[in-house]
Amino acid sequence: MIDEERIVSFINSLDSGKSQILSEIEKEAKADFVPIVRKEMQSLLRFLVASYKPEKILEVGCAVGFSSLLMWEASGKQAKITTIENYEKRIPIAKNNFKRAGAEEDITLLEGDATLILHEMEGAYPFIFMDAAKGQYPNLLPDVTRLLSKGGILVTDNILQDGDVCESRYAVTRRDRTIHSRVREYLYELTHSDVYETVILNIADGVTLSVKK
Repeated sequence: MIDEERIVSFINSLDSGKSQILSEIEKEAKADFVPIVRKEMQSLLRFLVASYKPEKILEVGCAVGFSSLLMWEASGKQAKITTIENYEKRIPIAKNNFKRAGAEEDITLLEGDATLILHEMEGAYPFIFMDAAKGQYPNLLPDVTRLLSKGGILVTDNILQDGDVCESRYAVTRRDRTIHSRVREYLYELTHSDVYETVILNIADGVTLSVKK
């Protein structure tokens, strides 16, 4: 039987590394206890963007802009990215990080509640990365689906909740039960939808890849 911790460490040891600016932002985020995508998720995002070559990307949940810049670099610095963030303290940090990377012309940060912002947005995106508040995933899905191009891919992070998602709601702490039930609802909607073909991957904290039929 494979020792999961050892194999993950081995795989991560093969990572070819990041640009200097991404390494700096990652270090700063960790020092400030800002959650960013894990190493396995970073590799997957780079691979998907390099494979799909989307000209436009929508990201729901910007934090300090690390994943936006990761995807931008993976696109050969060609993609136009729209990202959404509601936490006021992180918005100026993200904007400054985009400027540091020379990406301020290609990455647009929309400030506010993603539920409201998505409802007002129009257009079509071939690639959407969902990394917002996990309890909001079911509420965000209708507008995300509307904005995703036919044949486009929806990537959703943190879907396994460190393994809690497979537990009974009574096995998780009371404060986490709402998120637990909403993440399970979101997973059910994706996997039983007539609109999507979805696969769940047990990497990092869990990710779903959903292609719009």
